[in-house]
Formats: sequence, C-alpha cells, structure tokens
Amino acid sequence: MIVQKYGGSSVATPEKIRGVAERIRQRVDRGEKLVVVVSAMGKTTNSLIALAEQVSPEPSPRELDMLLSTGEQMTSALLAMALCDMGIQALSYNAFQLGMTTTGGFTNARIMDLNLSKLKTQLNRRNVLVVTGFQGITPEGDVTTLGRGGSDTSAVAIAAKCGCRCEIYSDVAGVYTCDPNRCRGARKLEYITYDEMLELSSLGAKVLHSRAVEIAKKYSVDLYCASTFSDERGTHVVNSLPEWLEQPVVSGVTTDNNQTRVNISRLPRSASVMSTLFSGLAGKGVNVDMISTVNENGHSHLTFTVVDATEKTVLETVRESLAPWEGWSVSADRNVVKVSAVGVGMKSAPGVAARFFSALDRKGISMLGTTTSEIKISALVSRDEGDEALRALVEEFGLVE
Repeated sequence: MIVQKYGGSSVATPEKIRGVAERIRQRVDRGEKLVVVVSAMGKTTNSLIALAEQVSPEPSPRELDMLLSTGEQMTSALLAMALCDMGIQALSYNAFQLGMTTTGGFTNARIMDLNLSKLKTQLNRRNVLVVTGFQGITPEGDVTTLGRGGSDTSAVAIAAKCGCRCEIYSDVAGVYTCDPNRCRGARKLEYITYDEMLELSSLGAKVLHSRAVEIAKKYSVDLYCASTFSDERGTHVVNSLPEWLEQPVVSGVTTDNNQTRVNISRLPRSASVMSTLFSGLAGKGVNVDMISTVNENGHSHLTFTVVDATEKTVLETVRESLAPWEGWSVSADRNVVKVSAVGVGMKSAPGVAARFFSALDRKGISMLGTTTSEIKISALVSRDEGDEALRALVEEFGLVE
C-alpha cells in the first residue's frame, strides 16, 4: 500500500484530474493499492474564502470550515469518477467516513486519530481509496480544517498510521535549494533531511507543510516529493543523508513574506509585563517568531514578529494585555520579509554566520532582526530588499547551477 497526495495545481481542471487518474491507473496495473489524498481544485479554497467574506466580513470559524471542506470533497468525487470510468475500483471518502478525528481548533485543527479499520476494509474490496485532504471531524461531529497545506498533513498522517510510504505530488519536481520560480538555475536536491525540510517549510518554502514534516519525522515516514506532470526523479526526505553524499553547509535558502513586525516602546522593565503580554498573544493563537529587547533608562523597547496573524488582532491583543500599565506605545509594520539559510552542515562548519551577514552587508542590506538555531540563520529585512537578500545568499553559498 502507498499513500499519494495531489495538490491543487495537479487537479485544477477536469483534464488534469483525468491525467492524475491515468497515473494512478498505471500504478494499479503494477499491482499496487493506493490511498490517494487530494486538495481542492486550483484556487477553489481562495474562491470559497472570498465568497464567505462577501456574506460576512468576519465569518464564524466553524461555518468557514464547513464551507471550505466542500472543495476537497468535490475533487475526491471527481477523481473517483474518472478512475471508475477507466475500470479501476475506486471509492471516495471524506474525513467523517474515514473517522479522521481532530481537535476543535477550527481553521487550524490538529489530527488526533483515524479509523484504520475502515480504510483497510475498503482497500480489501477495491484498488484505490480517494480521500479528502485538509479536513477532519471533532469527537462532537463538527467539520474542521487543518490550515493551509493541510492536505500534506492528512496524507502523511495516514501513511504514518499505516506504516507505509507517502508520495507528495505537485507542480514542482522536488525540493530545490531555493524557489526555482525566483532563482534561475536552482538545484534540485536528491535528498534532504527531515530537520532541514522542517526548517525550510516553517520559514516559507511551499513544497511541504511543516506539520506534515513533523509527523513524518516522528514516525519515520518514507517521504518522497515529485512532479505530477513528469517522470523526473524527485526528492527523498530522510532522517540523515546517505554516507556517500557530500554534506553541504547550506542546503537551501528561503523567504517568508507573511511576517508582521511589532514595536512596543517604553515598557516597564518587569518580567510580569512580558509574561502578561505573551500569554495574551498565545491565548489568541498568535504565533510569535523573532523577539528582541533593548533596555534603556529603566524601560524596555520590545520588537517581535508574528506569523499568520492579522495586524488588527495583534494590536488589539497587545493593548488589552498591557492596559494595566501606562506610558508605552505600539506600532506594527507589514513591510518586512524574513530571509533564511538552512543546512545540517552548519553544525560542523565554522564561519557560516559571518558569511551570511557579510553577503547581506556587501549588498548594503540592513538587518532589522536576527535569529539562529543549530541549522538555521534568519534575518529580517525590509520587503523591498527581500529579493536582493535572497540572491545574495544564493550566490554566497553556491546554490545555483
């Protein structure tokens, strides 16, 4: 048994759906049984969100999930129809039928469990089970969605539960050293580690959803990324690189445009202030990223970035949390980009940080903040310098052909 996932661009039109069905038919002819996880067609999810906002400026998260889940259900039914027309025994299944149970966090739920007995029973009777990605069901029976890129998570979770290989198909032929649409000559990686892929995904790379990589690493899922539209060799995501493969210092660079920089001036220098502020942000589900503080004349100046949050929500939460204190001011800036370099080779190679910062400095790029880990260096720069910063790092670390 193999789990396959096809993204929205792979199933964007009826013709592409039939093309996917043909690829599946070839695998069935080789004697394989497949669980195929699908996303909504093309930009369907965006269209449904826009439709909801025409009815309600701030739609109920529960009702939004009920609406958005219809996109994947449409794709799964259409693909099952195409397969049946080819004489393939296929059946479409949604999250409720599969018993994919999630938490109750509407629009960003997490998978808790799935009913493997139903899946196995159906695969004993037929060759292909087409499953809706991106969605789940709470123990109370409410429909949920798993957040952007959630179909990857659905596929990897099923593969982890079944102990089988997972293949992720999209409109790119694998994982590249940088976005091939932005960097001419970007090299495709034959192998990349779970840790590197997790960092790249969380830092803005679009090939795989970070939560899917987390699950793959935890359960050692054999993960493979390739193109729907060619037979070109893809990328294997592995626990560690093969011994025969030279370990690069930096495997990839990426940018994250979905950052908001928040500045709070003249805060009282008190641990309780910081605790109250960040507890308030956490309570609203705000994902805080880069943090820096400067102490001056008995006050603190705090800067942090947030991901996947509206400016309105962040500013309202800051004001509510800091209401007991006086004299501070807050502002937000969306005109920023985080640029990052990732590589397991950083653990053993000295001077990587110096090369990173020197590359940006040579281009006259100012850094508004930095953060590091064992295998990652990130810098916050102004949005209009994001592309130049990316090119500078690509050149410095030799990431193009």
